[in-house]
Amino acid sequence: CTVIFTRMATKDLHKPISILFCNLAFSDLFTSFSGFWISMLFITNPDITIFGSKDMLAPYALYTMSILSTIYNLVSIGIERYLAVAESMRTRFRVARNHSIAAVLINWVLASFLGCLPLMGWNCLGTEKNLSVLYSPFCVDYLIFIAIPNIVVAFTVPLFTYLRIIIILRKRKLRMKACGQATGTYKSAEIQVARTSIFIWLLALISYFPFFAGVIFDATNHQCPIDLYPGVYIFRNCTAVLVTMNCLGNPIIYTLKGKTLGPKLKALKCFSINRVRACTI
Repeated sequence: CTVIFTRMATKDLHKPISILFCNLAFSDLFTSFSGFWISMLFITNPDITIFGSKDMLAPYALYTMSILSTIYNLVSIGIERYLAVAESMRTRFRVARNHSIAAVLINWVLASFLGCLPLMGWNCLGTEKNLSVLYSPFCVDYLIFIAIPNIVVAFTVPLFTYLRIIIILRKRKLRMKACGQATGTYKSAEIQVARTSIFIWLLALISYFPFFAGVIFDATNHQCPIDLYPGVYIFRNCTAVLVTMNCLGNPIIYTLKGKTLGPKLKALKCFSINRVRACTI
């Protein structure tokens, strides 16, 4: 909420990246809200969170939808930062406000559709076959269908985009250095992008890998849920805490760190054409 109010107060919502930042904050807000809902159900009636119940479908669906929306927003931010730098030499191309709005709508439609599949019938209510131990009444095949592709997307796309930004900035820095011009802006932006990308990777790894490991365990486990109590459920709660910590870490990385990263990338975008022309002359 603090991030959303701060972004609205700065009157920068017309910028494409600000739209993505606010949407990421909304996704984190929904993740925190759904996690709080599940926590209250666990406090008031722990049995339904262990053995599964119809009452858990809605909060788990909202939880899944908000996590997927967060992942898609992180990917969208990485792509937007890449396009802002890589396409800055092409005057006919520009990441506009409409592009960000379209990306936000696509992210929410896709996340809502995938997250609400259990509400539309893909669940294991009333059956013991293929039932998830950690997230009952979800089915194991649904968790695998959701987890594996999105984990791959969450790790590979930001890796590509931020590495490409670093490579592009380094090439331009070397080009300017060969012309005998100052390269302080490029060097500073390169260092900032490198640090930010490292923080992104560490936060994503710490936050989502235990959840992914839990899904793999769920798919390979053949023990009775009672035999796994309470250790496996403590692990499940820890994964939920880590996902919530990701919601706290995103504002720090993308708002405080991005506060200096954004203007530098914008400066590179605005002046790169003049600098390349000066270098050519």
